[in-house]
Amino acid sequence: MHDDRNLVEARLKRVLDERIRPAVYPESVPLDVAVWHAPDEPVPVAEGLAAEPEPIAVGARWGAPWGTSWFRVTGTVPEEWAGRTVEALLDLGFDENMPGFQCEGLVYRPDGTPVKGLNPRNQWVRIGAPVEGGEEVRLYVEAASNPVILDYHPFLPTRLGDKETAGSEPQYRLARMDLAVLDETVWQLVIDLEVLGELMAELPVESARRWEILRAVEKALDALDLQDVGGTAAQARVRLETVLSEPAVPSAHRISAVGHAHIDSAWLWPLRETVRKVARTTSNMAALLDDEPEFVFGMSQAQQWAWVRDHRPEVWARVKKAVADGRFVPAGGMWVESDTNMPGSEAMARQFVHGKRFFLDEFGIENEEAWLPDTFGFAAGLPQIIKAAGSKWLLTQKISWSQTNKFPHHTFRWEGIDGTRIFTHFPPVDTYNCSMKGSEIAHAARNFKDKGVARHSLAPTGWGDGGGGTTREMIAKAARLRDLEGSATVAWETPAEFFTKAEAEYPEPPVWVGELYLELHRATLTSQARTKQGNRRSEHLLREAELWAATAAVRTGFPYPYEELDRIWKAVLLHQFHDILPGSSIAWVHREARRTYDAIAVELNAITAAAQRALAGPGERELVFNAAPHGRNDVPAGGARARAAQTVAQVTPRAAGGHVLENGLLRVEIDARGLVVSVYDIESDRETVAPGQTANLLQLHPDFPNMWDAWDVDEFYRNTVTDLTEADELAAEDGGVRITHAFGSSRVTQILSLALDERRLLIDTEVDWHETEKFLKLAFPLDVHAERYASETQFGHFHRPTHTNTSWEAAKFEACNHRFVHLEEPGWGVAIVNDSTYGHDVTRTVRTDGDRGTTTTVRASLLRAPRFPDPETDQGVHRFRHALVPGAGIGDAVREGWRINLPERSVRGSREVAPLVTVDQDAVVVTAVKLADDGSGDVVVRFHEAHGGRARATLTAGFEVAGVTTTDLLERPLADAPSPKRQGNEVSLRLRPFELVTLRFTRA
Repeated sequence: MHDDRNLVEARLKRVLDERIRPAVYPESVPLDVAVWHAPDEPVPVAEGLAAEPEPIAVGARWGAPWGTSWFRVTGTVPEEWAGRTVEALLDLGFDENMPGFQCEGLVYRPDGTPVKGLNPRNQWVRIGAPVEGGEEVRLYVEAASNPVILDYHPFLPTRLGDKETAGSEPQYRLARMDLAVLDETVWQLVIDLEVLGELMAELPVESARRWEILRAVEKALDALDLQDVGGTAAQARVRLETVLSEPAVPSAHRISAVGHAHIDSAWLWPLRETVRKVARTTSNMAALLDDEPEFVFGMSQAQQWAWVRDHRPEVWARVKKAVADGRFVPAGGMWVESDTNMPGSEAMARQFVHGKRFFLDEFGIENEEAWLPDTFGFAAGLPQIIKAAGSKWLLTQKISWSQTNKFPHHTFRWEGIDGTRIFTHFPPVDTYNCSMKGSEIAHAARNFKDKGVARHSLAPTGWGDGGGGTTREMIAKAARLRDLEGSATVAWETPAEFFTKAEAEYPEPPVWVGELYLELHRATLTSQARTKQGNRRSEHLLREAELWAATAAVRTGFPYPYEELDRIWKAVLLHQFHDILPGSSIAWVHREARRTYDAIAVELNAITAAAQRALAGPGERELVFNAAPHGRNDVPAGGARARAAQTVAQVTPRAAGGHVLENGLLRVEIDARGLVVSVYDIESDRETVAPGQTANLLQLHPDFPNMWDAWDVDEFYRNTVTDLTEADELAAEDGGVRITHAFGSSRVTQILSLALDERRLLIDTEVDWHETEKFLKLAFPLDVHAERYASETQFGHFHRPTHTNTSWEAAKFEACNHRFVHLEEPGWGVAIVNDSTYGHDVTRTVRTDGDRGTTTTVRASLLRAPRFPDPETDQGVHRFRHALVPGAGIGDAVREGWRINLPERSVRGSREVAPLVTVDQDAVVVTAVKLADDGSGDVVVRFHEAHGGRARATLTAGFEVAGVTTTDLLERPLADAPSPKRQGNEVSLRLRPFELVTLRFTRA
């Protein structure tokens, strides 16, 4: 037989594009359109419906950036269309290639009932099936003219990312506003041919199945009269029945399709627009669930569910009914799909507390999976948090984006720092916007790395980010792929159904130990420093507010601010979303974030101040409150005492120029250039700074990644560096030295200081930053031989190598830490702690002269200046605090990390305050002391082993205890946990390395 494959395939493409698809809507009539443009921010639905619109013609431009326009469309169904299916086709000026990144609309009936969303791939509104003819049509469209930020030439700087700078130029041109007849037979033929054509293209040319499909397609096209597609579509479909009914082979890969719409809670749009994106998508999905009985839709992020409840009660009623039917599924159990690298221990726990509790309170549903398809890597402390929240599975897609190494599994158990293992799945379809294309389904089957021992994978199916979710076309394709020869099989299932089957068939999958590092988007650990600083400070302010409010409630009857703390926690958790905290959103988002963090600080400081005043009582003694989990300056952890006299180190001239700081523990030499040339540990008789090197060295790199400006830093940035080695100002101050460096258009002022009796060099840095596409680092070359180092993560720390033996290690050239980085030789180590930075890098070199020792350099990442998506990223003044701690063991690193983030507070009063709880072992760190969320008055204490070893300790309650229970993160008793060993107010503890425990105390 002659090979005419290319001929038939080309014929199929042209006939589909030019004849069959246009025949889906064979007849149409224009609608009358009028528009009213809201003057500023979106208005309530009633106001939009009541406004008086003005006529507008198809082809007219509309929509200033971030504006809202209310379109009224009216018309009459022609009498001659009686008995046929009629839809309104409403094209606001969509680009079909960009679902989720442009204008969108929500359609309403005149009574304000939402109908469905309008999106580039979803422009239809059903009028009747069938119609009687003569019906009057009146619809309203709330249209958002969101500007295109990520365009065909991406990453170009744009002022469109903030309403304050976006201007008023109309963004869109009204394209089509028609009533049209839908020929459902032709529509079905399109789906038939798309499924078969896409499947055919994925099969081997040599396979018989490919040629059988080719011949069937050819016969169908032969049966089609191109001048009368509607009249001959049915007989064309008949020619395809046989190849569409051939069942899949028994060994076919099995795909669980989950309806999905990955909606970033903010990104290239502000939070207020996400509220509307969610309303449009949930309206779409509720309508689709009514039409498609086998379809299942899953939505994560409790915050987004809350937005629907609070802002679109009509949509909420439909959603609640679909949830009750088991087809609109709460997924993930988190408040938002947060970043997991940077949120602190308690914040990561509260993501699950607030997320799971929302679904329990609203629906009585507890989902057992963590659903995080798009997060930029996963911290090694996460598995035990997932388990402690009562969940047991994790789904993510993002690791498939890694640029260097291909992850070796799709289904595996992920082991965290404490040994907890979580059954984890990476969908091999490699997208969280699957559209049921044949290429996607074939890729999932081919790509699946666990063939031979497992057969199931999951495909999140639908357009995200306001693209409208799953479409009827996707569902129709999935129906044909349910059991089709040559393809993986597809079935709509909930996440729980998928995970149950996957775990049952693969009970002993391979294990991956440690973090799931994304080899991409490393600069998200540094971009938008103010947002990161706001997060860190909010986390610690929340700790203080809970601790002191709980202490005051137990001791004085102080009214515990349950509602305020709940609301503030949710605001902080929202801003940990994986495009807000990582700094990858538009300027508008970060401007609002700064305002939110400022308001949070005012409110939390007020709660703390009120609680401390209640505890201190009247009087004029100066009392020092210590919220850190370790005692300091004779003030116990969680307690308050009268202030002891404070002294600072001496500052003396250095013989060779510069200054010397000394306090009996450390001697720090700062040369005439303002650089630290020596940090001598007097007790250990040990130099900290590597020979011939300078510490506290500011280094400036060019920073222009190949793409994803705010997200990425590419390794070649290291090829060029400018050391800021000359001080413009160097002066001694009381207990410290002030150093100023000017460079480019920017200026850095640092104060280096030592307090008496403290083994730490404090470094306060103020940067007035006016650079673009630059990366600022703070370097500490240390005379330490270490093959690995520790960086703090949630409820513990994680070790990374300092070498680059393999591509896996080399790819980790920028990594995350929380409050500290620590490295050591046996018996002596160094910690670098910080109050608000996350990104860092660690490198090692062997000196070729002198002592031939090893220099290990730790560099903290301070600032970047990408121009996309916010062209003014981080311009202005920033303040950071770091401390260099020589002679530090891991316990010192833990303690100093807390200390620098929780400064003491002074309050005048008369009463010293005993801690509400005490622990007699430094390795056991209390991360939360609070009253139980249910309002019972029980005291909840959360703690973990922080040094990485086993620990025995006694926890003592500073109040009369009636009972104590081990609970999960949601403060519910753990059925499989042994009863705590209590004697009176004391609880005996035995913890394994990094073990996380929550105890709930009932007060007598």
